Amino acid sequence: MSANCIFCKIVAGEIPATKVYEDADVLAFMDIGPVVKGHTLVIPKQHFDPLTATPEPLLAQLMAVVKKIAAAQLSGLRADGVNVMQANGAAAGQVVPHLHFHVIPRFVTDGHRWNWAAKKYDDPAELQRLAAAIKAAVT
Repeated sequence: MSANCIFCKIVAGEIPATKVYEDADVLAFMDIGPVVKGHTLVIPKQHFDPLTATPEPLLAQLMAVVKKIAAAQLSGLRADGVNVMQANGAAAGQVVPHLHFHVIPRFVTDGHRWNWAAKKYDDPAELQRLAAAIKAAVT
């Protein structure tokens, strides 16, 4: 637990949350500032941040719950689709420094659009150079 973490305070029951799933290691609750109504957060009960510091077995558990919540949004809310998002670090848009996944139900009529401006590589050599750097760092 981290004393200043809002998600740790939710896990400890110090801050209320509308829970939709809970087991020994994982908690899923409604986001109070939803991108689309039904937006749910899935978190580990233990404080981990970033993703790369989280044990792989726990990540597997988290993803299994993300899958359950996505399926529940599709059937229970009759969503037309689901977005699953996860950010690491302020530069990526992370606001709460506790690992969490956003599971966002999507509806054809929800009006939400992502501001995704696809870019291009300068040339194929740049693409290959960046791929090689990533490949060399994969452990």
